[in-house]
Amino acid sequence: MTESVATRQRFLLVLLLFLHTVNTYMDRVCISAAKGPMQSDISGLSDQMMGYVFGIFAIGYALFQIPAGMFSDRAGPRLALTIVVVIWSVFTALTGAVFTAISLLVVRFLFGMGEAGAYPGATRALYKWLPAKERGIGQGIFHSGARVGAALSLVVMPALISWIGWRWTFVANGLVGLVWGGVWWFWYRNSPSDHRGTNQAEVELIATGIAEHQSTPLSIPYIQIVTSANVLLAMFQYAASNITFFISITWLRPYIEERWGSQAANLSALPLLIGAVALWLSGTLVTLLHKQGMPVLSRRIPAMIGFALGAIGLLMCTQTADSETVWPLILCFSIALFGVEMTLSPSWALCMDIGGDRSGAVSGAMNMVGNMGAALSAVVFPYFVANVTLPYFAAETGTANSFFVFAATINALAMVAWLFMNPLRQLRELPAGQLRVRLASFAVMIVVVIAALVYTNFLMR
Repeated sequence: MTESVATRQRFLLVLLLFLHTVNTYMDRVCISAAKGPMQSDISGLSDQMMGYVFGIFAIGYALFQIPAGMFSDRAGPRLALTIVVVIWSVFTALTGAVFTAISLLVVRFLFGMGEAGAYPGATRALYKWLPAKERGIGQGIFHSGARVGAALSLVVMPALISWIGWRWTFVANGLVGLVWGGVWWFWYRNSPSDHRGTNQAEVELIATGIAEHQSTPLSIPYIQIVTSANVLLAMFQYAASNITFFISITWLRPYIEERWGSQAANLSALPLLIGAVALWLSGTLVTLLHKQGMPVLSRRIPAMIGFALGAIGLLMCTQTADSETVWPLILCFSIALFGVEMTLSPSWALCMDIGGDRSGAVSGAMNMVGNMGAALSAVVFPYFVANVTLPYFAAETGTANSFFVFAATINALAMVAWLFMNPLRQLRELPAGQLRVRLASFAVMIVVVIAALVYTNFLMR
């Protein structure tokens, strides 16, 4: 290949990070598939304690989002992601060695702490290797791995547990992560110019594409960036998308099983696969719009379309409760999930646009707040089913209709939020006094988010 034609090593990077996020979700979902055998073998592991085990992961994961993102920005994704993957892979494997509920709590907290750096670190890696016009498709392919991993886990993990037992299944998952970490360390370089597979044309293409849309000067303090209107709105809309998404990996299967039977429950994996398609489509749309000279609309339009579809699909779900088969619900929820998954590519691309060399820490802040939405959905879903009624939509309890209306409303608000988000909005450095106020406000917000996670995962169970 001549120097006039750019190499495509950045595409191999996206593929490697796709496999990375497949691994993250297979490790997360594995414990759900192993719940029954684990409760038989581990002393004191009641249903309530198992709920605490699920919750302690969310706490560790949320607490270390920003520190892990900052570490990725300072140390570089090569070292940071290697350390992150080794830590969570070791604790994934150690999950198979526990014999008491307390030790399981400790191991899963440390697992969540380790995995906290997975997405911020990957986002920082993509920022250094992708021009702005390719961030959408890069993020779309990257995040689709999580949906593929979650869907595969619903099928692969139960079979693997039956074959080698739940303990060795965790060990096997840990080994997969360690292999990925080794490949990452030997293949990836923090700068494309340091990689032996890139030629000068690709290096210049990446550098030019980054410089063209560098909206935040390095002189702007991190606290000002993360408390800007852009990032605060990004946090809200990401929490909104998680309210819908996390139902697909928590309550959707048991809800279907209770109403339509165990055979119908296997269809709960279908919306996840459709969500993966949405991520590819949205990422492509972001890229095409950016290439047409619309850097702001390339983020805004796919996200707003996605939240609109999410709200419509959820409202359609309210009309399926009396259906004799599960297919109407699967179809309508797939539309809703397709919609909210369309919002991920523009959300994480926005963090790269705004954060620049601090995109790991900025995306970590967004992801931290997003986990509050995930925890909220997991806890309030059964409450809505059992207690909340609404005129026309949910005249009686016992269906998820009231929750679907609640989630649709949040999606509609998130769609409006995108009208006020602009990745090219320039920031001017604030005086020290205003920065101190913002720092105090941000600290309060973090405390509120963590308190909400603790309350929803422990005190409400």
